[in-house]
Amino acid sequence: MSSVLTTSAPGRICLFGEHQDYLGLPVIAAAISRQIAVTGAHRIDNKVVIHMPDIDQIESFYLSTDIAYTSARDYFKSAINVLMRSGYTFSKGMEVSVHGNIPINSGTSSSSALLVAWINWLIRMSDSGQKRTKAEIGELAYRAEVLEFGEPGGMMDHYSTSIGKVIYLESQPTVRLEVFQPALGTFVLGDSRQPKDTLRILQHVKFGMLDAIAKIRAVDATFSLHDFPQERAGEYKNILTDTQYQLFVSNLSDREVLKEALKMFRSDRMDHVRLGELLTIHQESLRDAKKVSTPKIDAMIDGALKAGALGAKINGSGGGGCMFAYAPEQPEAIAGAIERAGGTAYLIRIDEGTTADLVN
Repeated sequence: MSSVLTTSAPGRICLFGEHQDYLGLPVIAAAISRQIAVTGAHRIDNKVVIHMPDIDQIESFYLSTDIAYTSARDYFKSAINVLMRSGYTFSKGMEVSVHGNIPINSGTSSSSALLVAWINWLIRMSDSGQKRTKAEIGELAYRAEVLEFGEPGGMMDHYSTSIGKVIYLESQPTVRLEVFQPALGTFVLGDSRQPKDTLRILQHVKFGMLDAIAKIRAVDATFSLHDFPQERAGEYKNILTDTQYQLFVSNLSDREVLKEALKMFRSDRMDHVRLGELLTIHQESLRDAKKVSTPKIDAMIDGALKAGALGAKINGSGGGGCMFAYAPEQPEAIAGAIERAGGTAYLIRIDEGTTADLVN
């Protein structure tokens, strides 16, 4: 009888650095205690069968040297293709079931968690069974999701869901990771049940800021968003549109908020009240300058803060999706406030990264 393997990977929240990674700036993200799990075993043929009862779907295809994609974001196939190009071989088919409780299309990285869990499963069930570090699994998932399909995303989701805990990630000029396990209390995740409007958001936030940077560099070739002093933002006000200047100022603010939070994580001395304040400052920038929030999510955040949350912000690209509140005290009351504002609330904690459990 073939061994049955279960792998899992968590969703994630972005604590600090929302809409900063594509500008080359760092992010701080945290894995959360909601997961996607892949369970299954080898088959006697070369067919791959994936049962997805949560969405009432089944996918199947046959192994080959270069599996053709038949749909957009064909992740089950892209993971195998990326692994085969990396030297892995699969002489047997496989049959798995996928279950999860991460909100879908909500900014909590359900697709990245799926890929991380699937790649972890495939690596361990490959012919060699060669193991990889969690960081390496995250990098492979990034290749299978983003690079394989020419997507615009960064690496935060894949490293966060693979490594777990709290990570600080620099992606430019080279990848640099720090992992923290701070003594944080409960968070409350609130799903607005509004689908994200990523393309519209990026048109305003990403391309508006890239245009602003191009204008600034046309008059100052030495300009760098990494270290330009926040207090000197007004020097470029006359060459930017009002919208671009708002984005410029907000990105400098978000950068400084992240730096203050990073000092806290590195010292391992958590000021929970200040951490919450920094989350709310970040949210105000995302809401007012980047305009990625929605009236419903604003109401969920306001309700959480009035109910005693130490801080709250939208999560992910925005235009819908989830928010979260830091609620180390009375999280149930804060969850109730989020639900009264029309959201679905989940109590979550910082969690481990991808795991594997083999049953012979």
